[in-house]
Amino acid sequence: MGFAALITWCGTVLLGLYMLTVWLIENDATGQGDSASQLPTPVVFTHLALALAGLAVWVAYLLTDRERLAWVAVGTLSVIMLLGLVMFARWIPVHRGPDDGAPIHAPFPGEAMAAPPESNFPVAVVTCHGLLAATTYVLVLLTALNIGGS
Repeated sequence: MGFAALITWCGTVLLGLYMLTVWLIENDATGQGDSASQLPTPVVFTHLALALAGLAVWVAYLLTDRERLAWVAVGTLSVIMLLGLVMFARWIPVHRGPDDGAPIHAPFPGEAMAAPPESNFPVAVVTCHGLLAATTYVLVLLTALNIGGS
């Protein structure tokens, strides 16, 4: 079960890196554009850093079979998922777009309103990322609890 968690964790990271790449390409880093991201930069990079650090802890657990490392991975995943849920909650309104009754004003007359960079995330990628993350959490927790073997 531990190696299954490793595979799902790696898949989750790969999909997350894809979304990060889209976000970085589409993001106006100067903050002067009209398409400001709804995802706070510190949250995005903390989510990424913890995901990579947690993955390293999980690999260390698989190599050493130290129970404490499994629980560190569970705790790290808990924080990662909390940050992920915060970003998901901020992504939903961007994905849905503005309400039908709300007027959209372009920054200058005659210009189109630009969408935030995260509006370019494919729904399938966001969905698969979330499902893999939840699966990873369950597998890591079950492994830490010694349920189903390691």
